[in-house]
Amino acid sequence: MPAIDTERFRLRNFVAKLVELGECELHNAPIDLVDVGGVLDGNPRAVLFKAAGPEKAELVGNVMASRRRLAAALDTDERGLLGTLAARLNRLHPPVKVSSQQAPVQQVVLKDDEADLTRLPVHLQHAADGAPYISAGIDYALFPSTGFTNVGCRRIMLRGPRAAGVDLIAPSDMRDIYLEAAAKKEPVPVAYTVGAHPADFLAAMTALPNVDELDIVGGLRGQPVPVVKCVTNDIHVPADAEYVIEGFLDPAGHVEPEGPFGEYVGYYGVVKRNPVLHITAITHREDALFQTLTIGGRALARTDTAQLSAMKTESAAWAALMASVREPLAVYATPSSGGMYNVRVSLRQRVPGDAKNALAAVFGSHAEAKHVFVFDPDIDVFSDAETDWAFATRFQADRDLIAGSGFRVVPLDPSLGGARTGAKLGFDCTIPFGKANSLEFSVPTAPVAKSGRRYQSVEEALAAGPASFFDLMIALDSKDGRDIVRALDALYAAQGLGRLDDGRYVLKGKQ
Repeated sequence: MPAIDTERFRLRNFVAKLVELGECELHNAPIDLVDVGGVLDGNPRAVLFKAAGPEKAELVGNVMASRRRLAAALDTDERGLLGTLAARLNRLHPPVKVSSQQAPVQQVVLKDDEADLTRLPVHLQHAADGAPYISAGIDYALFPSTGFTNVGCRRIMLRGPRAAGVDLIAPSDMRDIYLEAAAKKEPVPVAYTVGAHPADFLAAMTALPNVDELDIVGGLRGQPVPVVKCVTNDIHVPADAEYVIEGFLDPAGHVEPEGPFGEYVGYYGVVKRNPVLHITAITHREDALFQTLTIGGRALARTDTAQLSAMKTESAAWAALMASVREPLAVYATPSSGGMYNVRVSLRQRVPGDAKNALAAVFGSHAEAKHVFVFDPDIDVFSDAETDWAFATRFQADRDLIAGSGFRVVPLDPSLGGARTGAKLGFDCTIPFGKANSLEFSVPTAPVAKSGRRYQSVEEALAAGPASFFDLMIALDSKDGRDIVRALDALYAAQGLGRLDDGRYVLKGKQ
């Protein structure tokens, strides 16, 4: 059997890296599961609980709840994250199949009554949730037409030891697979990894046409993912995961009351009807690390889902921008808006209308892209201060606002009031085309002494051409400036000094 690396992308090893970086705190004391959510809520760091619940299980949360930690997972920095993501998606890697003996995730195999969801350290995340949720599940299912693997993210509400509710309301490939099978009264085999490297979650948020999505997982990892066949169905899953939950979706349809749940938009989602998941097996590593994702609440920017959603939004926006304008420079979906609703774009305008085209492109790139702001290259879209300044000084509502209605939306936005379509706004916060080098849009900077051609007097310097006050200081090697004022005063008195519209001084007769 070939040597297979099942440790390089193990979650536990990535968490150890976060500890070294100071991005993960250790919680060594025993903690009740009901208290886990309170420790994670708004925490700027990941948390590794060493003794969670009565079983003293190991549990980690907030692993992806910062852009810095996501960047670390792809061996880049925060500003390089989107570019790295795009580059890796351009080079996919098909998976490598391994045997059960090579797969750490099948070191322990539980079937029948032993496959018990209530023995896992699943905690109540929000006070009004309908039950404890497995929030870090990545689901794997097969497209019936091609046999390709579909990979996505789905929450699982515990219903009992061997049954759960799974959210399949929003449009998705997984929902389509399920509805096609349910129409034929056929169950849908499915598997969920719990405890995965961030690259796998980023892959699960990505959709590309006509590919096996295990290839996308390999692309985001930068190398083929080792996969193993499940013990109770024919689905192949990452062999290096911490846990795998196997089962099937009941073909009875959307019958399970599921929810409420604190959603990724920051508010509660109401009770919905969803399919029932029946558990057939649970497999895991001998020293498995369970994972939970943070979702919703006031500290939205410090949740896993907001950061993951931001990368999904930015990737979609970037692809649309590359097709519609000549030089997009950066995209940032603010995590405080859930990583979806407020999107900032930086671009270099080559022709009039580029900014408006960029707004329209992002509108259509992603259903949740609701408010889009376009800025010039000098504005750092990652800076709240710089974007606020540009919004305040370069935007005029009657000229630079684009409003549209009737767009496809995701109904979790409570401001929709139950509507199926919604409005979008575009804010052109760029300097009017052709005016970027004008004085009124030039940013003041402190004078810095520099060398230049020297002259004996202000009059001699001005005889060579118009000059600003600072130009004159350089020309006369003045470190003070007040000597220049006195010289200019003499020229004023002799009626020999003029000013140009841009403020430069000029000798009369030289204008």
